[in-house]
Amino acid sequence: MSGGASPLAGLPATSVPLVDVDRLVAAYYEERPDPAIPAQRVSFGTSGHRGSSFAASFNEAHVLAISQAICEHRAAAGIDGPLFLGIDTHALSKPAMDSALEVLAANGVEVRVAAGGEYTPTPALSHAILGWNRGRSSGLADGIVVTPSHNPPEDGGFKYNPPNGGPADTVVTGAIQQRANALIADGLREVRRVPLARALAAPTTQEHDFLGAYVEELGALVDFEAIRAADLRLAVDPLGGAGAHYWPRIAERWRIALDVVSELVDPTFAFMSLDWDGRVRMDPSSAPAMQRLLALRERYDVAFACDTDHDRHGIVARSVGLMPANRYLAVMIDYLFRTRDGWRADAAIGKTIVSSAMIDRVAARLGRRLQEVPVGFKWFVDGLADGSLGFGGEESAGASFLRRDGGAWSTDKDGIAPGLLSAEIAACSGCDPGEYYARLERDLGAVHTDRVDASASKEQKARLAKLAPGEVRAATLAGSRIVRVLDRAPGNDAPIGGIKVVAEDGWFAARPSGTEDIYKIYGESFRSAAHLGEILAEAQLLVDRTIAG
Repeated sequence: MSGGASPLAGLPATSVPLVDVDRLVAAYYEERPDPAIPAQRVSFGTSGHRGSSFAASFNEAHVLAISQAICEHRAAAGIDGPLFLGIDTHALSKPAMDSALEVLAANGVEVRVAAGGEYTPTPALSHAILGWNRGRSSGLADGIVVTPSHNPPEDGGFKYNPPNGGPADTVVTGAIQQRANALIADGLREVRRVPLARALAAPTTQEHDFLGAYVEELGALVDFEAIRAADLRLAVDPLGGAGAHYWPRIAERWRIALDVVSELVDPTFAFMSLDWDGRVRMDPSSAPAMQRLLALRERYDVAFACDTDHDRHGIVARSVGLMPANRYLAVMIDYLFRTRDGWRADAAIGKTIVSSAMIDRVAARLGRRLQEVPVGFKWFVDGLADGSLGFGGEESAGASFLRRDGGAWSTDKDGIAPGLLSAEIAACSGCDPGEYYARLERDLGAVHTDRVDASASKEQKARLAKLAPGEVRAATLAGSRIVRVLDRAPGNDAPIGGIKVVAEDGWFAARPSGTEDIYKIYGESFRSAAHLGEILAEAQLLVDRTIAG
């Protein structure tokens, strides 16, 4: 099994057949999932249920059942405030929102939808939940985001955010998943539902200005005065996502010179370039997918992009081009903890177990506690909510951080905030984020990082998730002595759903993707790029032997 890139990587999306939107939407309504087939059941991964209507893994039946299960969860948990409902620009998102509304209205749930039919970034929805619940002990709000994040155009996704504003934990999602599958198996007989027209006209369905509320408060998060004073040349590519109309409003409200590459929304995403595997994927941390913005690199001091629901970021610095996500996480952490005087003195740094060791070095120099957790932003939610975490970040370019006064901003990933912060960093440090990272390497030593993605079936992914430390019998990794083999995260002792092998001069971690039929191997070397190649090669041999059965 190989993680090599497709020869189509980086080419225009029009080099391959684009998704047939009409057929995709028709399949959403026409295909019926078979509950006896595991791949067609409701399954909450690291961030909600995802699938494609073509594969009978994201269809009307799934959304109706999940929505009913959420209504029942709300009733059992005593959540009786409004439910904020937002969608991204994937073709299946609007049909799924309509299906959800039919169920929510039938169950008497007070729903807040975006004013004027606007798309809603994930962080704007989290921000809305936190804003409503601030100072309340009853009548609490929660939310649903209809998005498969950066997944290909044929995919749909459905995610529940409880009153803490972040992704629901595995106890909640497990219960919702179990109930939804039972409802599907029973032919949806217990799903309450009203016609869409009635749901839209119901007094419980009201509009909310997600865009205005989010944009208006951004000054509590980012120093726009410094950005204006620096007279930087900035650009953003929304990648046809839910924040396409947010960026012009941000530039206008906060008076910054920000060029928006395109506000075009096209559910085929024909304007994209193909990702590493020759598929259309709106991943702002992937160089093949980011060709449009990279072509403009020399025109701007800093440019940035977000994925389809705007919960991931990509930073293009003039000095280096597209920054690897791990490097920009380290830059943000170093900068924020040096400049945010309003944060708690004991506020910690959150990172996932597959994020860079450079973050460990930065944390040690700052004298801040590091909390290393499994993959999944849900592990950071409580800390961001109470201010005990100043920052939470994932290797996959997902991050969120506190307001300047130490209050919670978004307890879900926020791609908009890191983009704007890159401009503040350039304005206040006198160097772009790429140059800032070079300073970190000069002071703390170089770290060579890469990741291998390769196809894997659900059965193969399940075998990889169960890989135990005892199955790693080697004493060395690429000539370096192995010092630890982990299947649980040091920060909270939770299972990592894979394995991490730590050697004196590097490490690797292997885990199945929670959202796509691929596995991922993350690796770092503290010696050289060549040594990193050896680490990844040895790791992939181990993984391939394991999942071969």
